[in-house]
Amino acid sequence: MSVAVDIRVPVGRPLPELAEFIASCEDAGFHGVGVHDHHHSGRDVYAALTLAAARTRALTLYPATTNPVTRHPLVLAATANALAEIAPGRIMLTLAPGFLSVEKAGQPQGRVQRLRETVTALRRLLAGKPATVEGREIWMNNAAGVAPEIFVLAAGPRLLELAGEVADGVAMLVGLHPDGIEAARSHVRAGAARAGRDPATVREIFIVPTAIEPFDTAREWPRRWFRPGTPFLSYPSGANLRWLRAAGIDIPAGHDPAELSPELAARVCDAFGLFGPPEYCADRLLAANQESGVRHVFLFPSHTAETGYDLPQADVTAFGKVIGPRLAREGLIGG
Repeated sequence: MSVAVDIRVPVGRPLPELAEFIASCEDAGFHGVGVHDHHHSGRDVYAALTLAAARTRALTLYPATTNPVTRHPLVLAATANALAEIAPGRIMLTLAPGFLSVEKAGQPQGRVQRLRETVTALRRLLAGKPATVEGREIWMNNAAGVAPEIFVLAAGPRLLELAGEVADGVAMLVGLHPDGIEAARSHVRAGAARAGRDPATVREIFIVPTAIEPFDTAREWPRRWFRPGTPFLSYPSGANLRWLRAAGIDIPAGHDPAELSPELAARVCDAFGLFGPPEYCADRLLAANQESGVRHVFLFPSHTAETGYDLPQADVTAFGKVIGPRLAREGLIGG
């Protein structure tokens, strides 16, 4: 059973330099790259993806993640459609209610109903069909031959079920423990059942927090703060703790991360993502593939609010030199 591996790249450098870095991700063997949609960075994600599309050959490219608050559905559709003309078959969209980009714009997160309407409209517009937004019919000319797929990024049950109802796929932040994965999949199945859809048609991407470094530093991440008032384990959603509970690890929502014992932090790391040396992370990916049928992952390098725009050079190097070759030897990628 093959596995595709993508990685998050923040808009942390001037765009021509960023495009070169994304090209290096392709050279390292990654399947795809998702880029921040953070307006406050002063760098537009779709300009970054356009440069990256021209600089790469086969890499799947997408915003990670865009939102329905600061971007109108028709604008999103036209932008994705234009990218699909530049890089046919290599573009997709991921959408969520919004976090930092919406917060920095002084707006509240989008409601689930707004996200539902946006995803539904995008799928219709990109297929060359009219759509309804806020009670008005809209349409888009010149739909590309290969329509980008639309994924809902989901950390909690409501968005998992929404993805099952209306999206092409779900990018889920639920950890890698088999029990957490099954609990999350049950919500996707519930949403698909309500819509009369076959849940097998809803594609999965697992967002995997990573710290590819020695154990003594990697396993300290759960004991840190993302920013004052927000523990690392509550970013970007407090739903992280729900899936840890499903994996048998009960941590209260208002916990002080510094009070987690090293032993508990180690258990959290194994349930939550890939935390450890490259060889160990490769083993964990293989186990997730074999035990839970995980076939597509999005590496989400661990960071704080202060380090969130650092380029993940160490992760790219580790994948290119150790993790990717190991997966290839197992017949899961390449060849």
